[in-house]
Amino acid sequence: MTPKLNIDIANEIGNILTYEDAMSVIKNKTDDANFSKIQQIKTEAAVIKISNAVVLCDPDSVFINTGSPEDRQHVRDMSIQNGEEAKLAMDKHTIHYDLKDEQGRITDRTYYMANPDDEISSLAQRMTREEGFDYIKAKMKSVMKGRQMIVGFYNRGPIKSPASNPSIEVTSSCYVSHSADMLYRNTFSDFDSEVERAGHMYANIHSEGLNRAEDLPNARVLMDRSAQTTYSMFCTYAGNTLLMKKGNHRFSVDRAVYENRGTQLSEHMFITGIDGPNGRVTWFAGAAPSGCGKTTTAMAGTHFIGDDLAQMWIDENGSIRSINPEAGIFGIVEDVNREGDPGLMDLLRNPGTEVIWSNVLVDENKVPHWVGNGEECPEKGFNFQGEWQKGLKCDKGKDVPVSHPNARATLVSTALDNYSEKAEDPNGVETRVITYSGRDSNTMPPVWVARDFEEGVAIGANIVSAATATEVGASGVKRAPWANAPFIPGALSDYMDAQFKFFGNDKIAADKKPIMAGLNYFLTDEARGGSTKKLLGEKKDVKAWMAWLERRANGEVEAIETPIGFIPKYEDLKDLFANIIDKEYPEDLYKKQFSIYVDNIVSRIDMQNEAYGKEKNIPEALFKVLKTQKEGLTSLKERFGAIVTPDQLL
Repeated sequence: MTPKLNIDIANEIGNILTYEDAMSVIKNKTDDANFSKIQQIKTEAAVIKISNAVVLCDPDSVFINTGSPEDRQHVRDMSIQNGEEAKLAMDKHTIHYDLKDEQGRITDRTYYMANPDDEISSLAQRMTREEGFDYIKAKMKSVMKGRQMIVGFYNRGPIKSPASNPSIEVTSSCYVSHSADMLYRNTFSDFDSEVERAGHMYANIHSEGLNRAEDLPNARVLMDRSAQTTYSMFCTYAGNTLLMKKGNHRFSVDRAVYENRGTQLSEHMFITGIDGPNGRVTWFAGAAPSGCGKTTTAMAGTHFIGDDLAQMWIDENGSIRSINPEAGIFGIVEDVNREGDPGLMDLLRNPGTEVIWSNVLVDENKVPHWVGNGEECPEKGFNFQGEWQKGLKCDKGKDVPVSHPNARATLVSTALDNYSEKAEDPNGVETRVITYSGRDSNTMPPVWVARDFEEGVAIGANIVSAATATEVGASGVKRAPWANAPFIPGALSDYMDAQFKFFGNDKIAADKKPIMAGLNYFLTDEARGGSTKKLLGEKKDVKAWMAWLERRANGEVEAIETPIGFIPKYEDLKDLFANIIDKEYPEDLYKKQFSIYVDNIVSRIDMQNEAYGKEKNIPEALFKVLKTQKEGLTSLKERFGAIVTPDQLL
């Protein structure tokens, strides 16, 4: 269950408990214009929370960002003036650099503040509420001295959507506030009505402090699930500071698991629409760990809604509906190029689109460059670690890349050529395909479909992925359940039970049940008998995999049944490659990609059985699926050997 509220830490430290006292505190820190703005907010809990943040952080002044053109421009101008961003050659393009050792999520310093009896995910870190209270009181006291506090009122999702969540972002960073205005909906004028509709709000308090490398060991992201408040200090990377993103996503996961189990989900998923025959649009939602292709997959759709997060629910007509809590992209740019991402490249290289770049190389002409952009690399410039030139080595003797592997570009979704206006529909989109993927170099085929919803839930539960640069210090290959594991606050068994109850809900109409599938376009040549580490295929091939899933969801293609689910037939893929991406698809490549490498898959099953076997109360349905799959694979190996081709399966 969601932890019960013991004390609200910010309110306890600030000790401002009434609306009248709160307004008095804020008035002392605002000019007439900004005090007039805050007087328009009638949600007492919001005003009290802000006032206690003022008492705790002690800024010199408070700016209320209403999302008006004037307020947004003030934030942009101040970010340039205080050095958090710098202008680039192209109009509306700026560059932001995080600290050298803070280029991703600081998972080692991210904690849930918990009471002794609170259940916390085995994949997360906890500290006691008392420790959290003391740390916040000590480290955030007067942390905004000499700075301006910026307060914004946002919605995580379209106005009036049943799955949207109102949220406050309090920060001393103009870069964070600027990013918030691009990635979320500033809903100052609708905030009170949205809180009344939702019955709750999220709050976030952040300060980068003096933004010095020596303060980074003290950086923390501390989450109070009971008060739905996140605290962040001494860091600037958006994944640690733009707390409406992954911080509030965690609270939404809690709400789905403990308050709306079986009827709602909060997922780390893209949402996109794929065109089918005769003008049909089929909507997809798909999970992948950060840095594993969610943006690329989302952009492969012809109707883009989101590339990172999804709120899902079952409506009264029995369909699964999805909305994107965000309104922009905070996307990794490594390997974004004309070949794989032509639409995105147009926005990044042509004037007209506002872009915040982070941790890329900027050359002497103030033009950004990044690894894998398919363009000529400059000889020198300035990047995430300082002055750079070709051949520069790090202290470990390795080449310093042009850009950090987690370098990003932030832009609004409406700039995209394939942006769908459905993104602002409070009713969301009817979702018929659910996908799960990770950086799997040697095990699963490029695409396969679960035979039933239980096997589908198991695909999500069993994601395994190579670590990416999105987490500081991460390395190796690890389990990544639903690509959502870092953001599951409670027991993993509760989250899994919510998945089984949602996709097995009798309220989902028979003709609206989604197909659940695995995607994997990280298979390597080496893993299929070759001699290189190159991928078996190209990024753009995902369009063909998704086109096949679109046809499968609408009952238009047959498939080959295997112990892990259904895989495509060669002739169907050959036609889709030719018609969708104008590319030949050789049968020998199909055979390499879709042969079942039994030992590799069985090894992964054994790993999952062992890991989940150590957890409490994992639903038995998962172990049943794994047992059935292993028995089927063992039987195949007895008949055909360790490598089973699609022809043998037929």
